Amino acid sequence: MLSVEETLSLISAAQQGDDEAKEKLVTENLSLVKSIVRRFKGRLEYDDLMQLGAMGFIKAVMGFDSGYGVRFSTYAVPMITGEIKRFLRDDGAVKVSRWAKTLAGKIAAYLDEVRKTDAREPTVDELAEKFGCERGDIVFALDTAQFVVSLSDSGGDEDGTPLGERIAGGEMPEENIDGLMLRDSIMELPEREKKIIILRYFRDKTQSEVAGELGVSQVQVSRLENKILKKIREKIAD
Repeated sequence: MLSVEETLSLISAAQQGDDEAKEKLVTENLSLVKSIVRRFKGRLEYDDLMQLGAMGFIKAVMGFDSGYGVRFSTYAVPMITGEIKRFLRDDGAVKVSRWAKTLAGKIAAYLDEVRKTDAREPTVDELAEKFGCERGDIVFALDTAQFVVSLSDSGGDEDGTPLGERIAGGEMPEENIDGLMLRDSIMELPEREKKIIILRYFRDKTQSEVAGELGVSQVQVSRLENKILKKIREKIAD
């Protein structure tokens, strides 16, 4: 692993046209690129995602200034993520992994059968168990098929308001919410804020239960939650 001083030295050399310095920086930071690429699994072929991630990384190298007062990795993460997101948003004809398309077709057929016999649709966890895969694979397959990711779960909220409505501020219909963008926004939150949202809306914890886990009051959790939801709304709107 490169030291901070070595990284800054290589960045300076790369910015002056040293291709070997660029290559070494990419090689030494592959784990960082891969960690971001994994978040977009199923949206593109892996090699395409890695290429986009590398492009974003090089842009970060060429644009970084130590005067920013942040670590290079802190600067690079949004650059890499942004490069991938821009391609997914602007490219239009996105190549999707065959496994995701196949799984999406199986889920669609299964949901059609369920709707004929059961008033309640299965949850993501139930679908994951049914098809023997990870929860994340189900979500990506649903995105691939352009299904709506249901955000009707209230997360145990005392007033019963669903997460989708709270994110949309009561103005945006659920079917217009980009499920992937929502998940990305949540995953980019600081650890404490992310934990609150996950406990509230994905683990069905009440505000009082979350307060107990964090060692704060229910009122504090309520205030933090509203602040976090506002942040997510603004990010999605942008």
